[in-house]
Amino acid sequence: MLMPKRVKWRKQMRGRMKGKALRGAEITFGEYGLQALEPGWVTARQIEAARRAIVHEMKRRGKIWIRIFPDKPYTRKPPETRMGKGKGNVEYWVAVVKPGRIMFELAGLPEDIAVNALRQAIYKFSIQTKIVIRHEGEHA
Repeated sequence: MLMPKRVKWRKQMRGRMKGKALRGAEITFGEYGLQALEPGWVTARQIEAARRAIVHEMKRRGKIWIRIFPDKPYTRKPPETRMGKGKGNVEYWVAVVKPGRIMFELAGLPEDIAVNALRQAIYKFSIQTKIVIRHEGEHA
């Protein structure tokens, strides 16, 4: 499971996901990508499940890049706990994803296999995503 080795602050505020992704909105490394269409938090479990689905479909060929990393702690108070007494404990880690962000990239595969692999990954996320293909005219 992806998570930071160490963090400066153990707990974070929620923040807000205003606007489109400034960085990471273009396919840089591969030929095919999975792009987020709406803002949201993608958990480390969702990233790992999507990665496994893609690798399973690729059958040990091609290359995969994971372009998001869960570096935000998600805290939660235990059930049936009264209000107050501070912020809850860190339950898991999430990646903040804005619309336009490329989450996964693939290369070295035929188009039908790559698109099918990314389609399997789409089912693992709680946000809307789409498959994008880099055309020959574009530069890295």
